[in-house]
Amino acid sequence: MNEVSIWMTYDLGVGGDFRGLYSWFDDHEAIECGNNIAYFKYKYADSIHTDKEFANSLKQDLSKNIKFTPSNRIYIVRKSIEKGNTIGTFIVGKRKANPWEGFGTKPDNTIDA
Repeated sequence: MNEVSIWMTYDLGVGGDFRGLYSWFDDHEAIECGNNIAYFKYKYADSIHTDKEFANSLKQDLSKNIKFTPSNRIYIVRKSIEKGNTIGTFIVGKRKANPWEGFGTKPDNTIDA
């Protein structure tokens, strides 16, 4: 077995399966790191050799305990199995538009024709 440190963010919405998620976190000795962020060490099989295999395996493990809906999102940050650098991956759901877009001070260089 191998082990990797993971920071997981989660967005299950108003009616999400928090009981299932929190049960899974408790079983994996996760610690709370702020709103919707948890940290834990995760053991995975020696047969997993790619980041995609790892992400799919973790998603399958979570899906055994949590009822996901199409609007749910789970994002993990961990060390890459393949390259050793830090990477992030949505394993449930996908990225949304940045809510902070337009609040910054960068200049608008748009040329209207």
